[in-house]
Amino acid sequence: MTAALDRLNAALSEVVRGQPRVLTDLTTAFLAQGHVLLEGVPGVAKTLIARSLAQALGLRFARIQFTPDLMPSDVVGTSVFRPSDGSFTWVKGPVFTEVLVADEINRTPPKTQAALLEAMEERQVTLEGQTHSLPAHFFVVATQNPLELEGTYPLPEAQLDRFLMRIRVGYPDAAAERDMLSRFHARGGAQPQASTVLNAAEIAELQHNAASVRVDASVIDYVVRLVRATREDARIRLGASPRAAQALLAAAKARAALVHKTFVTPDEVKAVAASVLNHRVLLKAEAEIEGLSAEQTVSALLDRTEVPR
Repeated sequence: MTAALDRLNAALSEVVRGQPRVLTDLTTAFLAQGHVLLEGVPGVAKTLIARSLAQALGLRFARIQFTPDLMPSDVVGTSVFRPSDGSFTWVKGPVFTEVLVADEINRTPPKTQAALLEAMEERQVTLEGQTHSLPAHFFVVATQNPLELEGTYPLPEAQLDRFLMRIRVGYPDAAAERDMLSRFHARGGAQPQASTVLNAAEIAELQHNAASVRVDASVIDYVVRLVRATREDARIRLGASPRAAQALLAAAKARAALVHKTFVTPDEVKAVAASVLNHRVLLKAEAEIEGLSAEQTVSALLDRTEVPR
């Protein structure tokens, strides 16, 4: 599977320039079978990143533009009356895909946001008393703009906790941006397309291998100490939950598989901690006034938490 991961990384890096950390975190979340919230200003390739991953994996892709008038039935589907025979036929919504982009998820009301909860957690949709399973590789990539918050509906903590990672997408460096423009000019402005480099069997094996990475008891203790430290820090009013501890361990195992390791070390835990925990800890008002961010708080806890030898 080492060659398969290398092909995947090469295919994504060929299309998405200047975002190596974002691509690594996104691939880690997919291997861990979790979902991702991409946060960044418009124009930093959030949708392109998700579409490129779907193309490289050979998975079906769908995008929902979340707006204030979007209804839950626009996401999961609805029953349509057929006058010809007087019956109702269920029409599937765009959630029935493999890679789903929920674009600007914070611009739609809570009742529509909640339509994704069951799909993300259980990988199924219940409509009119009937349960419908989603594809095995169902993967949600939600996006939101952290700046323009007028008229938006911030995701509640319960729904944020459904995302394995919240990944901050920033601007590329000057060299990457110049390379991006050169490629854009050479394509004549056409949308870049990622090559399909994996098949369904390889994807299933990659995810199975990530779940099977060995974890020593000392690393499990390290994860527990780190998560419990978020509940004891004076600057944090709500610390990470036991679900967050499971997410941190799953992401660390996936990151170990991604870098071709058969066991988890504290380095993998540290590498994924910020993206896994930054949306699961709530700072006190005085800490926010001082300009402290969740990432900085997690980094400080990593420095203070004893690392197993």
